Amino acid sequence: MCGRFTLTSDGKDLMDYLEVDRWDSDFIWKPSYNIAPTQETPVLTYKNKRIIQGMHWGLVPNWSKDYKIGTRMINARAETLTEKPAYASLLQSQRCIIIANGYYEWMRTRQGKRPYYIHDPENSILPFAGLWDKWKNDKKQHRITCTIITTEPSTELKHIHNRMPAILTKERMDEWIDCSH
Repeated sequence: MCGRFTLTSDGKDLMDYLEVDRWDSDFIWKPSYNIAPTQETPVLTYKNKRIIQGMHWGLVPNWSKDYKIGTRMINARAETLTEKPAYASLLQSQRCIIIANGYYEWMRTRQGKRPYYIHDPENSILPFAGLWDKWKNDKKQHRITCTIITTEPSTELKHIHNRMPAILTKERMDEWIDCSH
């Protein structure tokens, strides 16, 4: 499970590295070492071009009556995406990439939980596979929200935690966010 992550890169660096065509002008980004559930974070989507926009972390399905459900839907298990109503329909049309530099995991020990910061020293960006949705209520309030897809951990991380974000290679990013395929 990914419960906190970092994104310390500024907007220009993100646009250059991810070859972004447009940055949503309504979204102001300040780098952070501690992105928590419900906070707004940069997310890459694709609609004929790569766009970065702000989304709140914690998926709130468009059919949900309660916005607070998002705090329980920060991660989605890759193995059950097609079985869960909140995710299944999004797989065809609302895939995204949650942009991070690294993430935190806590390993349980006899002394309590021990934090680990997991990042790639060779690569400044870790693109997490994600899904997004747009929620609105009867008071005309709306939010665009997202969830990080998680998977079984790599061999190197198995001793720390039983889940990790699904991290895309730079080559696989287009394949993931272009929902027309």
